[in-house]
Amino acid sequence: MTAVLVGSDAADWSELLELATFQGGFNATIVTIGTMMLGISAGVVGVFALLRRRALVADALSHATLPGIAIAFMASILLGGDGRSLPLLLAGAAVSGVAGVLAIQALGRWTRLREDASIAIVLSVSFGIGVVLLSWIQSNEPSSSAGLDHFIYGRTASMLPGDAWTMSLLAVVTVTLTTTLRREFGLVCFDRDFAISTGWPVGLIDLLMLGLVVLVTVAGLQAVGIVLVVAMIVIPPVAARFWTDRLRVLLVLSGTLGGLGGWFGAVISAGLPNQPAGAVIVLTTGAVFAISMLLAPRRGVIAIALRRFALRIRMEGDHVLEAAWDHAADRGIDHPRLEVDMLRRIARERGWTPLFNRLVRMALHRSRMIMKTSAGSIELTPSGRRRGATVARNHLLWERYLTTHADVAPNHVDWSVDQVEHVLSAELVASLEEALVAEGVDVPPRESSP
Repeated sequence: MTAVLVGSDAADWSELLELATFQGGFNATIVTIGTMMLGISAGVVGVFALLRRRALVADALSHATLPGIAIAFMASILLGGDGRSLPLLLAGAAVSGVAGVLAIQALGRWTRLREDASIAIVLSVSFGIGVVLLSWIQSNEPSSSAGLDHFIYGRTASMLPGDAWTMSLLAVVTVTLTTTLRREFGLVCFDRDFAISTGWPVGLIDLLMLGLVVLVTVAGLQAVGIVLVVAMIVIPPVAARFWTDRLRVLLVLSGTLGGLGGWFGAVISAGLPNQPAGAVIVLTTGAVFAISMLLAPRRGVIAIALRRFALRIRMEGDHVLEAAWDHAADRGIDHPRLEVDMLRRIARERGWTPLFNRLVRMALHRSRMIMKTSAGSIELTPSGRRRGATVARNHLLWERYLTTHADVAPNHVDWSVDQVEHVLSAELVASLEEALVAEGVDVPPRESSP
């Protein structure tokens, strides 16, 4: 009896909660666990496929499984079977998938084709062969071939308990082997030349890695189909990569995100009975990726945007401090300050909006670089004077270095200097001073006050 997650009507919240907590019936629970296990295994194996730059190979491999499914079906019919034995079909898919990978490697080794061209050829040709074979089977074996085309897009809801157990078993084997061989896989992914020089069997390790990708691909055919299974391999590790740099954490996090995508996707698909469950699972996994891309604390889009904005605020604040320092140094003033008119001129020249101008001044005040005086002018604090002197001196150092060592015309260095003067480290400043002194160029003295 097939496992049907919901009926023809959309499920309500109570039914979705039952499915999410594995209380929606035996068959529904088995299907949910099966898709969750698929997500975990795809996430773990996908880490090494991503690091080894094998994402496109995984895509070609998934398309190359279709001819194997069709050939396995026809072989079963010729031997007197009904042709719909899932283990037999998955075995055929695995064989043809491996054949597709070997074809890609052979094209890359024995011809002048680049890897991307070899992948495209194998992907399109193998998928075309599979579609032709499926069309022939459906025309000549209409009764026993029912549902065979579901391997293209997947059909989670019609999964038999035995199918789900087969998929879960493949997932367990895949995760076990991947975690056992993670050191060897990591060595080949990060430093292949070193692995070769130290005698590691890189070819065998690569083959084992691709074999695990084949197992995951085969395991996911029933759930999400040939077209979408590569998304389950690629998306979780890419999402996890936003959160960590450590391989062990990356493996755990990728498997977790893949499992969440599979579990939550199966539950969501229960509320959308008229939509393909495989596509819903992949879209749910894509939502996990979008959340990671936006909210990851170090590499997320929002975090990067905030850091860039904070850097711009700091750089523009440095311009204010530098202008106040230069103004005071030119006039021999002991306490650098900027009047309202000069502040307005700086804002106009730098293209600041009123809001941005206010944010720059707030940042300087919060960092105790400036203090407000009467009539809206500002005065530099001791910290502000030191920072203004440092930026002004860095400006001169970099300007003189570009004109003496890079043959840049003096009237062309301002933009470059304005970008670099804020981020020169103490070590680089010392190197600039040494290079200028060696060329006989005057180095501006270090100052702490005008």
